[in-house]
Amino acid sequence: MNPTVRIGVASFILGAVLTTTLLVFHPMRPLVAKATASAPGASMKPVYVHMDGANAFVESVVAVAPGEPVVFVNEDTGDHMVNGYFPLTGKPNTAINSGMLMGTTGPKAGVHTYKVVLTKPGIYPYYCPVHAILSKIYHHSVQPAHRPGVHGFPGAMAGIIIVTTDRALIAQNPPSSKKKILSDYFGG
Repeated sequence: MNPTVRIGVASFILGAVLTTTLLVFHPMRPLVAKATASAPGASMKPVYVHMDGANAFVESVVAVAPGEPVVFVNEDTGDHMVNGYFPLTGKPNTAINSGMLMGTTGPKAGVHTYKVVLTKPGIYPYYCPVHAILSKIYHHSVQPAHRPGVHGFPGAMAGIIIVTTDRALIAQNPPSSKKKILSDYFGG
């Protein structure tokens, strides 16, 4: 099979899976209701999502309880953004909107972070518009795609936050999501 066709088929399948997943979580109104970004509860530990020099989110899928903070940490030398979107329409989900997160100069320098707290159960996709674009797929839905001309990981810089009360699902987060700084990685 032609590599271009293979990539197109894979993108279509991924989009169909994401859309089907959204319908499972929101059978009546998939991702219509917006989440609320607010101050976290004092007792909840954050879940960390790291941005790296390969232009990827290290923990691209995390699950959190409603109200549990998610903190995006830029350990890359380059700048990144974290923007939410609605996959059925491509419209921005303003509950996730970091603005520019500046890069860092290394392990002894500070890192820029962005914290979001989502209180409504659901699936919240996001992407870095500096390194990815939203591309139309089947029935006008969208999914992130690699931005042409951008170096690093050849996939789209994108991820998903699942807000759920399912503790077993939350327990499956990667071990790195418990650490603010990943000491073995800095740079671009």
